Amino acid sequence: MESASWLQPSIAVFLSFLIAFRAYRRKSLSLSGAISGFVVMAIHISVGYRFGAMILAFFFTSSKLTKMGEDKKRKVDPEFKEGGQRNWIQVLSNSSIATVLVIIVWKLTEGQDKCLNSKDSALITSLIGGIIGHYCCCNGDTWSSELGILSDDQPRLITTFKPVRRGTNGGVTKAGLLAAVAAGSVIGLSFVLLGFLTTRCDFDVALKQILVIPISSLAGLAGSVIDSLLGATLQFSGFCTVRNKIVGKPGPTVKRISGLSILDNNAVNFVSILLTSILTSIICRYTF
Repeated sequence: MESASWLQPSIAVFLSFLIAFRAYRRKSLSLSGAISGFVVMAIHISVGYRFGAMILAFFFTSSKLTKMGEDKKRKVDPEFKEGGQRNWIQVLSNSSIATVLVIIVWKLTEGQDKCLNSKDSALITSLIGGIIGHYCCCNGDTWSSELGILSDDQPRLITTFKPVRRGTNGGVTKAGLLAAVAAGSVIGLSFVLLGFLTTRCDFDVALKQILVIPISSLAGLAGSVIDSLLGATLQFSGFCTVRNKIVGKPGPTVKRISGLSILDNNAVNFVSILLTSILTSIICRYTF
């Protein structure tokens, strides 16, 4: 019995190390990103395989999409990095809220997996809903950004619907919004499938968990829209006449397009994740 209690944490540490090391070798993560990513993944998988499934679904799909069309992205993205390499700040801005919620769930449930069921515990259901919303937002924003910038659609600023250059913060496309919906559904599907395999609950409660998938789709879309609204209003976008590309900071050769220099990209991600997590938490509280 004692050895069994160490099985899941051991799997978590081993798997997280392999993934973080591989990501570092492939330049998906910097050294600091790999270390912080290892810690975050290990915590998620140790607490619950469903939580691990969501963070891994986000990590693998977003990393793959980030590397698509790098030549085109290099020309328009002011923060382009080879291989989409992420450091510890980017890792934590996309995982810190969920990690805190995962630890709280672990403390409240004493390590026992719980289904979404407000009759059993409205608090646990709300917390798990927040974790789901977190990764739906992360995945939705990443998919919409990475695929939207590669599409032939004309980006339009979400606040005015005026055409803008590719790479402008707050610029949206139909392809990007549809990608956000698909991205959210992937997170929901990973949660539901692992839940069926690892979590025990009554049949009617288990069947109702399928509703996580459409909720996740909406959360992915909501996260992308919130991120775009923040980007269009509180994050600066301008066109540099010297570099001939969109930039995120004002300067003597930069013509302003939209937004104020209040939040940077990491802050926008953090705030949009927080708002989407709260929204999804409330929806799950009253759905399940």
